Amino acid sequence: MGFFGFTAGLITTFFRLVRKSSRPDIIFLKGGYVCLPVGIIAKLFHIPYIIHESDVVAGLANRILMKKAKKVAFGMPLSEEVLAKHPNYIWTGIPVGPEFKPVSPTKQLSLKKAFSFNPDKPLVVITGGSQGSENLNNATRAILPDLLKFASVGLIAGRKHYEGMVDLKKYENWDHASLESNFRMWEFNTTMDELMGAADIIVSRAGATTIAEMAGLKKATILVPFERLPGGHQQKNAARLEETHAALVVSDMQMVENPQILLDQIHHLVKSPRLRADMADKLAEEARSDAAKRLADIILEEA
Repeated sequence: MGFFGFTAGLITTFFRLVRKSSRPDIIFLKGGYVCLPVGIIAKLFHIPYIIHESDVVAGLANRILMKKAKKVAFGMPLSEEVLAKHPNYIWTGIPVGPEFKPVSPTKQLSLKKAFSFNPDKPLVVITGGSQGSENLNNATRAILPDLLKFASVGLIAGRKHYEGMVDLKKYENWDHASLESNFRMWEFNTTMDELMGAADIIVSRAGATTIAEMAGLKKATILVPFERLPGGHQQKNAARLEETHAALVVSDMQMVENPQILLDQIHHLVKSPRLRADMADKLAEEARSDAAKRLADIILEEA
């Protein structure tokens, strides 16, 4: 948000809230610069507000707004030291859909079959989100022939990059309704909970909500954080999970220079079922299935 956008936000919020009859009892701010003018005007009119911060480290706008917030809800767990120092901080987790929950081994096999993958072969799902990741896509293209020697692969190429990846359709071989190649690629999949539920390993960017979904599903995860975001939020999210052994992390730029790094990490996890289970358990500790209810309760209580 530039200067003019920020100024316009202040003016718009002021005129929305200047009349007492139109003022809310409380305001919920999810974060980002778009919330900054709202929080400033809310404070001017003595309207309490609550913030939810998804990432490990808050961005600049939230750091400014936190000082006057009634409550600051965090998506990631907080240490006892931090909670003691800031009594208005609380760990709520990140609300995700109720479908993002662990699946049984039997259900996982059933989901693999539903997507036409070999149920007896480890499944690696690679996703850069709904828009996709050019770097993840290109790395997948480079390692796919070797990767398919020991695993099935599902790739979400993304709406933005799918057309540039259609050459990989040559690996998606079907015999009538039977998938022979154990590779499938989608522009986007509307049942991501089922596709990720079928996976033995998920390779993903390190956005906070995506991490929460994988934690809810209790999956072994390799994170490739996007390194050019302001504030380095994804890198910090990934670093924290790497420190707690809840995920493996591959540098985006190192992967671009040498995709073999990603292949080696995937192969390491495929050959280490105990490590996968331990990582999945640790990642699941980040999940709070009642995050939405906890946030709603806090908002109502403060209102």
